[in-house]
Order: sequence, then structure tokens, then C-alpha cells
Amino acid sequence: MQEYNPCITCGACCAHFRASFHWSECSDGYGQIPVELTEDLTRYRRVMKGTNSSSPRCIALQGEIGNCVSCSIYELRSSVCREFTFSYQDGQPNERCDQARAAYGLQPIEPFDDKGNRAA
Repeated sequence: MQEYNPCITCGACCAHFRASFHWSECSDGYGQIPVELTEDLTRYRRVMKGTNSSSPRCIALQGEIGNCVSCSIYELRSSVCREFTFSYQDGQPNERCDQARAAYGLQPIEPFDDKGNRAA
């Protein structure tokens, strides 16, 4: 059975925050993120294209926010994306998840069980 994952119907974080990481995570370093999908932020940091603007949207985000989304480089995504948890994924709320969802008119995620049912 697949675990509950509200991210596949959300995507708000990918279109609300800047995704920055160390340059070595890119394919021209020691990592796997396709360098052509990134741009320089500082000498040692890069960002996913599209996320360093006043209206961010990651170049790798596909689909409609709040409906059905996916990451075109999911298996190669950066550490900042891998480490971002949705609210209650680890049993705790995530203010940044709630903030991104609110920016797109989505309700915060409530506590849930492993099947996605609201926790009692």
C-alpha cells in the first residue's frame, strides 16, 4: 500500500520558495541535478531556474498547483527539496508548507494516518 502523499495534488512549495543548494549537487559538480535547469545564485550556491523571482515556479514543476503535479527530475532533485516535509509528514506541522499552500488558496494539511485519514 502506498503512503499518503498530499504533494502530488499540491506543488505550492515549488512555486512559492526559492530552491537553492550547493553547486556540487549539479551534474557539472558531483551531483545529478541537470545544470541546465539551474542558475548561479552566488559563487557556491545555485537555484532551480524559475525560483529566484518575485513569482517563483520551479522549472521542473509540471502540472496544475492544487490539482495534480509532479517533478520532472524527482529522482535527481536537490537536497533542499528532499528535506522539505509536508505538514505532519513527520508528525509535526510545517509552517512553510502551510504558508505556501495558503498563497495558492489551499487549506493547511491536518494530522493524518498512513492512509490519509484525519487523525483522531
